[in-house]
Amino acid sequence: MGKTGPNFEIPPEMRAFAEQSVAQAKQAFDGFIAAARQVAATTENQAVSARLGVKDVGELAIGFAERNIASSFEFAQKLLAAKDIQQVLALHADYVGQQTSALTDQAKELSRCAAKMAGGAPKGSQG
Repeated sequence: MGKTGPNFEIPPEMRAFAEQSVAQAKQAFDGFIAAARQVAATTENQAVSARLGVKDVGELAIGFAERNIASSFEFAQKLLAAKDIQQVLALHADYVGQQTSALTDQAKELSRCAAKMAGGAPKGSQG
């Protein structure tokens, strides 16, 4: 019962492939963010009447996306360095908990920002 099982090792070729895949995905994400920023800038110029609100929501959403994707890349890097299945499971549990909390906070913040942009406060906040 005290035996933990065989060591969890990733073959060097598979690790190199995974690292290359993560690097390529990050590069693609960086390109996506650059395009999203360009679209946000274009949208800002076209929506003069709602300019400040659109800009705030767009920047907030892009910031959240950047943080979420960066967190995913950090998680992927940690997984690549995992020594055994217990470490993989612990990393996964930690990541899921952090992302759940982050997404909940982000949804609340976007809701507040959207309500502000629409000209009102979220329901229940007026007294």
